[in-house]
Amino acid sequence: MEDNKEKSEIGFAFAKENYKLVLIGLGIIIFGFILMAGGGSDDPNVFDESIFSFTRITLAPIVVLAGFGFEIYAIMHKPKNEE
Repeated sequence: MEDNKEKSEIGFAFAKENYKLVLIGLGIIIFGFILMAGGGSDDPNVFDESIFSFTRITLAPIVVLAGFGFEIYAIMHKPKNEE
């Protein structure tokens, strides 16, 4: 009898809200990596100072870490109305 009860309660690991939050966090992480990308020089003999810009060195890693922090929140978040 308990086996039937266990089988009826098995469902998704997270609620719909958690999956939305995980996708938002993934978008934040991807945005951070996009901020890091680009630049450089087409000619390997010419040094380009743009690789040391504030956006690539400081802002982008902060955005990526914030995205990972948001992912932890999204996984741990318990929806208010569970059915």
